[in-house]
Amino acid sequence: MKNENKIKIFLVDDDALFLKSLEIEFTQNADFIIETYSTGELCIANIANNPDVIILDYQLDGVEENAMDGIKTLDQIKAFNPDIPVIMLSSQDKIEIAVNCMHHKAFDYVIKSETAFIRLKKNIKTIFKNQKMTKELNWFMERM
Repeated sequence: MKNENKIKIFLVDDDALFLKSLEIEFTQNADFIIETYSTGELCIANIANNPDVIILDYQLDGVEENAMDGIKTLDQIKAFNPDIPVIMLSSQDKIEIAVNCMHHKAFDYVIKSETAFIRLKKNIKTIFKNQKMTKELNWFMERM
């Protein structure tokens, strides 16, 4: 498949081991272009690379103590392009954190676990299924 047709995913996590394991899962199980970043600042600095999906850690303070957290990063992503789907990822299993992420327009909230990759894959499939339906609806509406 040509690169321009591949889905580009940004993986943003300060946990180097988890970030590498996600990158390996995505590259071995699907044909994606993967860019990894250990801070929200690096993600924002490269946002012009136009990712199709961003998987973003909620905490983001493991590399730099005063690093921008996931919510601030999410807000900046949405300010740049509100249509970029962002899936929040966290080891915290707290409903109030998930709700807060959704208030900031995250597509979903996934808890880091053995099944996180499966949930992320399902989310990505849903995102592109919805985008395809939107394109088809727009095509239909233009012809009415």
